[in-house]
Amino acid sequence: MITLRGMTWNHERGIRPLEAASAVFASKHPDVRIEWDARSLSDFEQYPLELLADRYDLIMIDHPHLGAAVRQDLLLPLNSWLSADFLSDQAANSVGQSYASYTWGDCQLALPLDAAAQVGAYRADLLERHGSGIPKTWEEVSSLAKALPNGMSIGLPFVPVHAFASFFTLSSQHAGLQFWSDGTPLELETGEYALETLRELASYMHLMSANEDPIAMLQRMGETDEVAYIPLVYGYSNYAREGFVTNPIKFANIPSVDGESKGSMIGGVGLAVSQRCRNPEIAIQFVIMVANGEFQRTDFVKNGGQPGHRSAWLDEDANRLTNNFFADTLRTLDNGSVRPRFDGYIAFQERAGALIRDFITGAEHDNKALVRRLNDMLWTAMKEEDGI
Repeated sequence: MITLRGMTWNHERGIRPLEAASAVFASKHPDVRIEWDARSLSDFEQYPLELLADRYDLIMIDHPHLGAAVRQDLLLPLNSWLSADFLSDQAANSVGQSYASYTWGDCQLALPLDAAAQVGAYRADLLERHGSGIPKTWEEVSSLAKALPNGMSIGLPFVPVHAFASFFTLSSQHAGLQFWSDGTPLELETGEYALETLRELASYMHLMSANEDPIAMLQRMGETDEVAYIPLVYGYSNYAREGFVTNPIKFANIPSVDGESKGSMIGGVGLAVSQRCRNPEIAIQFVIMVANGEFQRTDFVKNGGQPGHRSAWLDEDANRLTNNFFADTLRTLDNGSVRPRFDGYIAFQERAGALIRDFITGAEHDNKALVRRLNDMLWTAMKEEDGI
């Protein structure tokens, strides 16, 4: 019996579709067993990849970890193992920049099994009860927040990593071009706009927002009537499915100044194979099976997954199962933005997110000073990577 070990994150969306895939794989390969461990969402976002690559054969990774992976040669270049036709299909069926976010130079270091970005979320019953539509602009978000009755509010996951995500999304939306990812500094005017928009949202957001990540906030939204709308939250199709929470959540494209849903910071998860995997041929066979479009839009979705293959996002059955989650948010993902991926970025993101959260929820108001500090922090982190 050959045993492969895999690492994902501890949510139904993270582990259940992989366990189902492993069972299907075992039925075709009776001499192979794939066992999955799972870690918390915060660990998934921050835990050093080099510690996982030593212990696991298959690793679900977040694309900002790629710089560290390349510098330390932690992952197999999948383009050396997969056919050009298979990779071409993966690229052609990418949801937004999901596939490209795992490309480094001429190497494909992971395949996007899971696609995500910050989207909007709402309780259709609560908005309907108060005669409100789904906000398409930030002005409409403010109007909705002011109109909600006591005991009900908008939400915004604002733990440091997600405070950073919302700042990055708003900045990308305003700038309409790349920054930080290619070393370009963030324009002061753009950073100021993002901070002012977040400060406006913070004046209305649920009191627990500063301490909740997307999972906690979506859980609150589905189990209580406290949160009617969230303008920026990583989408989880599970919460749109009947029976997952008491009150199923609907998802929508994100708002903007002009109603064009662009700039959202993409997330999602890619499946990679460790360089230390002792059975890479078998691991690659599993990658091919689970990343295939047919599997993604059937077994993967049916077992709680949020696929990375575009055919699943367009599939009628997948949308029926998820209350139209995929069709209702695809435009946002297609217009999403990619974070930097240099070695050291993860630590920068955590420090920057803490500064942004404390700034927005505190008494300080020198927007330009904070944007300059963030630019300096990023530049310092990039110089450290280059050994300057």
